[in-house]
Amino acid sequence: MRRSNFALRLQPSLLEEARKLAETEGVALNQLINVAVAEKLSALRTETYFRKRATRGNAKKALRILDRAGVGNPPMRGDRVKSR
Repeated sequence: MRRSNFALRLQPSLLEEARKLAETEGVALNQLINVAVAEKLSALRTETYFRKRATRGNAKKALRILDRAGVGNPPMRGDRVKSR
């Protein structure tokens, strides 16, 4: 794994909170920041992925599929609808 240095300027209050959290988690501040950046990148990539997938969706087709749900498959003895 290639490593590089990057001067990161954080607001003092943010840096202090990050230090406290790193200590609580038992990891180095650098590791905490690496994980936080990785999580954010993952979230953004996931959002992009689903936005692209959504453009390929077809609402009419999906509704037709949902209309068929359960057709030819009647409730069986013991089936129950769960209430929230």
